[in-house]
Amino acid sequence: MHGRWRTTLGVGLGVRMSNQPTLVLTAVLRALRPLVRLLVQNGVTYTVLAAALKREFLDAARTELTTRGMPGTDSAVSLLSGVHRRDVRELTRSAGLGSATLPLPLGLAAQVVARWMNQPEFVEPGGASRLLPRSGPGASFETLVAGISQDVRPRAVLDELLRLGVVQDTADGLSLARGGFAPRQGFAETAAFLAANLHDHAAAAAANLQGQPQVLEQAVFVDELTAESAEHLLNVSRQAWQQAFRLVMAQAQERFDTDQQQAAPEQRRHRARFGVYFFSERED
Repeated sequence: MHGRWRTTLGVGLGVRMSNQPTLVLTAVLRALRPLVRLLVQNGVTYTVLAAALKREFLDAARTELTTRGMPGTDSAVSLLSGVHRRDVRELTRSAGLGSATLPLPLGLAAQVVARWMNQPEFVEPGGASRLLPRSGPGASFETLVAGISQDVRPRAVLDELLRLGVVQDTADGLSLARGGFAPRQGFAETAAFLAANLHDHAAAAAANLQGQPQVLEQAVFVDELTAESAEHLLNVSRQAWQQAFRLVMAQAQERFDTDQQQAAPEQRRHRARFGVYFFSERED
């Protein structure tokens, strides 16, 4: 539908075709293109990736067998994953069979930023985060951190946020970046965000494709635009994200605080992620 905007659901629910494995493979390969380029740009070759993928296929096969209520024998894992039985034995018996993922829990720094963006005493009437002095009575960075934890020095938290580019130290006070807890520096932290965000986006799309309960995974697509129009949409998208971010973040903070106070630890076993993306490029 060229030349017209449309919304896309990312999947066609309930579609089952005879060449379904080919369709899935084609879709995954297309999704992997920017990631493969990222690997090449950073010196990760095909042979290194292929070796690392064996562990991911083993983990996926074991998870699938468990879901089906089937024994996870080496033979079953080899058959389902396509990994040779010799490799299954070696990788199973080697240390660290788990996926090489980068967990990104809600740490102290993220909680500080979240409250800086939502608690009334740290927010301007218009909704923007206030400039905060390092210390002092009332709304300050010191009182902000102390309201979350007494075990970590506010200076240590500030140094970390400054290192990541999340906070700026200005003549008027400490300023929070508009994007919230989105590191602008620190390759390891940025890579962790990439892994966490893309993982959950892909998990939502995969769940929909497999016919599991529908989850939110949608996009608006338009082509045949000028560069100026694409730039305009980028600015509109940023504004929309700021509105959606504040709404969802406020509710997330409220639910988090309520659950910490009222729910037992064994009940607090769910996590949720809400995100948005915008991409534009020149088409050949």
